[in-house]
Amino acid sequence: MRIRFVTCSALLLPVTLSMLLAQPYSANRTTADGVPIVQLVDRERDIVVSIAPTVGNNAYEMRVGGKNVFWFPYESVGEFAREPKLCGNPFLAPWANRLDEDGFYFEKVHYRLNEDLGNVRRDGNGLPIHGLLITWPKWEVTALEADSREARVTSRLDFAQHPELIGQFPFAHVIEMTYRLRDGALEIVTRITNHASRPMPVSVGYHPYFQIHDAPRDQWTVRLPVTSVWKLSDQLIPTGDTVPVQDFFPRPEKISLLGTFLDHVFGGLRRESDGTARFSVQGKQQKIEVRYGPKYHTAVVYAPGGEGREFICFEPMSGITNAFNLAHRGRYPDLQAIAPGAEWVESYSIHPSGF
Repeated sequence: MRIRFVTCSALLLPVTLSMLLAQPYSANRTTADGVPIVQLVDRERDIVVSIAPTVGNNAYEMRVGGKNVFWFPYESVGEFAREPKLCGNPFLAPWANRLDEDGFYFEKVHYRLNEDLGNVRRDGNGLPIHGLLITWPKWEVTALEADSREARVTSRLDFAQHPELIGQFPFAHVIEMTYRLRDGALEIVTRITNHASRPMPVSVGYHPYFQIHDAPRDQWTVRLPVTSVWKLSDQLIPTGDTVPVQDFFPRPEKISLLGTFLDHVFGGLRRESDGTARFSVQGKQQKIEVRYGPKYHTAVVYAPGGEGREFICFEPMSGITNAFNLAHRGRYPDLQAIAPGAEWVESYSIHPSGF
């Protein structure tokens, strides 16, 4: 039996209490601190995922046995909504990580960013970073469902309907993001449909922040299923050259974070038989495994350490940092694109255990 939730004021119709209690999964809209949120619940495994559609459609909590798998340095979602910063599961688009100038190239055409639109985020070197959607408030929830197998929510963004977005990235497209809670894991599916009359470049990704609770950061062990590392400039932009991962980490399958600073762009992902590349961090018993689908070619891994920064980010990316401009210069051959009327679809998933 499948339950479809329809919101009408404060009511969820036609669900009854007995129906809810009979289902292991539920999905509902509610508010927290005045912020609209969506919650996906797995009662059998004691997992609750909370998503804020009006704050970048960010899944800021995945509580397993009461412990948040995501790093979320706020007392409340209301505080997060008032002063948002990177945490939880930010979506990076239409470019992921940095551009090395105030514009980008595609098919020999240069597109200059418009500073007057006021939505360009910059890094410490003044470079555009992380796209336009980290805190975007206008995601539309289009489907909210639960059945005996899973709970899921899909949100939609029609990029071309917003002048401040299409003015920076002039490719008409629709993004649909689905969060799916199933079998103890959270899958995030991204579907991008090109509505333009020309091909559209793809450089998207996520910047999830993870934490382990049963051991301090210096006792965490990290698994990196990669074979190469992109060389970076002083501004953290790939040069276009790679080196073997062993030049940095002799044993990438087992890295201690004791004294280790990570802020690297990795390539050559090693895949399992199902096509996923599996990254993980482990404490004493707790473990978080992050599985990248095949169209996520690149992994940025960030674990800076220091007070208040006990987290690690396994960032699934469709391409390397500055992919648009490096492809234009012939330094990156793997830039993905979407033909007119076609779709780009990929997912990554989060698998906690021991919580």
